[in-house]
Amino acid sequence: MKKSDIELGELGSVDRLNAIPLYHQIFLQLREEITSGERPLGSRMPTEQELAANFGVSRITARRALAELADTNLVARKRRVGTTVIFEPPARPIEGSIDQAIESLLTFGRSTQVKLIELGEAPARAPISEALGVAVGTPLIRVVRVRSLDGEPLGHLISYVPTDLGEHITRAGLRSTPILALIEQAGVKIGAATQTISATLADATLAATLAVEVGSPILRISRTVTDVNGRPVQHILAQYRPDRYQIRLDLHKSKAEMHFG
Repeated sequence: MKKSDIELGELGSVDRLNAIPLYHQIFLQLREEITSGERPLGSRMPTEQELAANFGVSRITARRALAELADTNLVARKRRVGTTVIFEPPARPIEGSIDQAIESLLTFGRSTQVKLIELGEAPARAPISEALGVAVGTPLIRVVRVRSLDGEPLGHLISYVPTDLGEHITRAGLRSTPILALIEQAGVKIGAATQTISATLADATLAATLAVEVGSPILRISRTVTDVNGRPVQHILAQYRPDRYQIRLDLHKSKAEMHFG
């Protein structure tokens, strides 16, 4: 497959050689963001024009994708108001120890190999802007990595960090140190994190990256980390091969402890 056959956008990608119509491919990606909670109840969806630009499709295609979201009662469309999310996830949060969770994440990061794909600035777009509490268009540090275990691809990770922490997010540091550790080295005290775990299917781009078949099940993790003052300092979208990655919850009466591996 030629690189030009897959059109990449900030929100995701569409495969023009896939038998699935382009509008439905966009619908599936937006549905995943909504049902996973990444686009929360009441948040604004991209306009037809924004979707068309981000995915490299026509406005008619973008309009059909939004119409399908409305037909499945995930969004409401109103003139002069736009399209907003009306879906409310049924899941209730499980509380756990942030210190133990961060320690597990750092241990996991140090026990795997990482390949840096991209490091640079990118303008914030929803839902990333909402997760980090910044205005749309605000510059952010964007880091794209692929993690491997024993030489085999394990996960694809896209992280966003405020630019004032960018001095500590370097190519040299990212090759050997987890991003959370680099953020802490910048003097940030991690206070909390919210995480949503869901399932999705590998599109052509992700399938090639993780060495799986197109349409294979993928574990999707969206996590926002805040400091002790409640300021978001990292948002990450991680997609893992479920045959090589698992999350274990040790459930106790008072709290849940999370372990990654």
